[in-house]
Amino acid sequence: MTDCLFCRIVAGELPATVVRETDTTLAFRDINPKAEVHVLVVTKEHYVDIATLATADRELTSDLMETVAVVAESEGLLADGFRTIFNTGLYGGQEVDHVHAHVLGGEPVGPMVCK
Repeated sequence: MTDCLFCRIVAGELPATVVRETDTTLAFRDINPKAEVHVLVVTKEHYVDIATLATADRELTSDLMETVAVVAESEGLLADGFRTIFNTGLYGGQEVDHVHAHVLGGEPVGPMVCK
């Protein structure tokens, strides 16, 4: 998917500050952070969202969640807590159509939904 921003980052075509890489996932700092720590965790294989991934590949879904946990630990977020967000679709606020988890922490992240 040459037009997918995250596929291009995974392929090394676009720069990113990588914090963890496995055979199946890549974690990198968000360029527009919403918290002191804001890391995106993506699958190297393209899936449009978490719902699609979860129904198509349980093992890769597990790899993604394991990377989320390892990133949270390596970023020092376990003691005070952190938030993981999967935005899915238009109403969910998804901006890049490639499954990704936001790992946020390092400070209070506020209410879950603001109206």
